[in-house]
Amino acid sequence: MQPLEMSAVDLVAALRQGDITAVQCTTVFLDRIEATNGTINAFLTVDREGSLVRAADIDARRKAGKPLGALAGLPVALKDVLCTNDMPTTCASKMLKGFRPPYDADVVARLRQADAVFVGKTNMDEFAMGGSNENSAFGPVRNPWDLSRAPGGSSGGSAACVAADMAPVAIGSDTGGSIRQPAGLCGITGLKPTYGRVSRRGLVAFASSLDQIGPMARSAADCALIMETIAGHDPGDSTSLSVDVPRYTDLLDKPLSGVRIGRVPEHYAEGLDPEVAKGVEEAFAVLKAAGATVHDVQLPHAKYGIPTYYLIAPCEASSNLARYDGAHYGHRAEPGGHAKKAGGFESPLVEMYCRSRAEGFGPEVKRRIMLGTYALSAGYYDAYYAKALRVRRLIRQDYLDAFQSVDLVGGPVSATPAFKLGEKTDDPLAMYLVDLYTVGTNLAGVGGISFPCGFTKSGLPIGFQLQAPPLAEPLLLQAADRFQRLTDWHRRRPKAAGEVKA
Repeated sequence: MQPLEMSAVDLVAALRQGDITAVQCTTVFLDRIEATNGTINAFLTVDREGSLVRAADIDARRKAGKPLGALAGLPVALKDVLCTNDMPTTCASKMLKGFRPPYDADVVARLRQADAVFVGKTNMDEFAMGGSNENSAFGPVRNPWDLSRAPGGSSGGSAACVAADMAPVAIGSDTGGSIRQPAGLCGITGLKPTYGRVSRRGLVAFASSLDQIGPMARSAADCALIMETIAGHDPGDSTSLSVDVPRYTDLLDKPLSGVRIGRVPEHYAEGLDPEVAKGVEEAFAVLKAAGATVHDVQLPHAKYGIPTYYLIAPCEASSNLARYDGAHYGHRAEPGGHAKKAGGFESPLVEMYCRSRAEGFGPEVKRRIMLGTYALSAGYYDAYYAKALRVRRLIRQDYLDAFQSVDLVGGPVSATPAFKLGEKTDDPLAMYLVDLYTVGTNLAGVGGISFPCGFTKSGLPIGFQLQAPPLAEPLLLQAADRFQRLTDWHRRRPKAAGEVKA
């Protein structure tokens, strides 16, 4: 079996056994990136020289019998929202074009210590704000299953690069579904861990109470392998949970006998694509055949998820992105002349602030900053932001109540398969609704996993989602892994990028 066809688990085993060297493995994926990235645009930065130097060092240490990390030689792609001291971190924005952080994010440091090889940084929606990866300042990512369609977002580059065999594993971030939704649209597996399970230090913030980092790979087993490295307490992140990290890979191969899975009737409302609904129901049938039982559960406040999310997230974004003013951080506009009088800028400094932000941020980021600033302004804070926080607590309680009667909650990841590029860009509200089934996980702070459960007649992946109580990642991974042992949807590959119809 060739490296491009191997799982991350199998690649690590082959590297450890000497069946392939780190340099050989890295070169195969770098060559694949070179051949396909011009079409898919999944990577913003490719570090061919640096990754091969690192791979050669791993090979030399292995040959000398020196100790190596658990992922020694495994190629990994990083979403370009994670700080890396040896590659730019742009957040796919003109505001941070060329920015090179002085330190690694905690997740990056853990992967580096495990001797993973970073092949590059992946494209994304600007500052992780979007559901289609069309908001990138450096062009959209294309879905490898159909180049005319979006890969989902905001971790669209990470999802597309795994789907197109450009990397066996990628790291994404999930604020309202940004790991699970693109994983579903690209036919791969993506895990959004419990809030605090993985450190956010060095993740460029969008909405700090919602953001979480997680793995994206072919299978649940591959995600489990990566979680063993990236999960754990970080004293540098005040929201990081101080709990032990289990051996996720040792907990996978277990039957689902006695596992209760909730099915939410409200998920089957108007707007759910019939082919998606059929695929989801067939996924429930597979899980039942594996020993699980399925029970209807209620999430009565789920219908308020989108408006609640799109108040809280922009409010936090407004605060987090205030630092990018051209003086402290980010792009600075060229001097534009003297201060204007009536109706203009108050001073050259104010002009510089305004022009820097206008030039540096894209339309969607500006839209969310303005929404958040308005909702936080005097006279509106209690009516909007404070009320959204109260509804968020109700949504979280719905999940906690549901988990009293079931162990997992299942359903669709998105209402439709991958949509056409440009289809929703002129209608922000339609774009926001692509997060309908995913935002609740973030608002409640619980874990979720997405994996493929079928394909449409036109050959597009259908995603299935499971959600679990806080810190129940072992059960999420176990259930997804059992499903994948009984099906082959996750093993299917899109045609070579150049052969996919545009």
